[in-house]
Amino acid sequence: MGRRRWPRERDCAAQGARRHCRHLAECKLVSFPIGIYKVLRNVSDQIHLITLANNELKSLTSKFMTTFSQLRELHLEGNFLHRLPTEVGSLQHLKVIDLSRNQFQDFPEQLTTLPSLETINLEENEIVADVPVEKLAAMPALRSVNLRSNPLNAEVRVIAPPLIKFDMLMSPEGARAPPP
Repeated sequence: MGRRRWPRERDCAAQGARRHCRHLAECKLVSFPIGIYKVLRNVSDQIHLITLANNELKSLTSKFMTTFSQLRELHLEGNFLHRLPTEVGSLQHLKVIDLSRNQFQDFPEQLTTLPSLETINLEENEIVADVPVEKLAAMPALRSVNLRSNPLNAEVRVIAPPLIKFDMLMSPEGARAPPP
């Protein structure tokens, strides 16, 4: 099975490199292709959008975050991610991050250190508690946090409304995520 997948992954990686790594969605990638780093080493600072949606990623490396430090948008929806590397803090220009339909159980608190971040989408994860509402409220550019279809506890629902200055989208209390 691994042998059959490799040519497909290589084709997707080559296709993404030709388009300056903008779109590597639905390629069944289990990791970010190492060859992309080499192909894009001279233009990585010009890449502002990467889409790795609907793959099979379980993690991203610190090298990914530091290589593409000029990103404005990062689309990682529909993977198997459950955490982000600490180096996500190097994405100081990031405005949009889509982490919906992954496996986060805790809010990725590293995102609260990103001064340009406007939109965080964590819809359909497994986040129960530990949403850093105070830190989110202090983020200067934040406009929207989507936490719909997460099994948030009642404490988050009580704390959040008085503190937020942005749209915080949550499912009604007692609502459950739709079945896969």
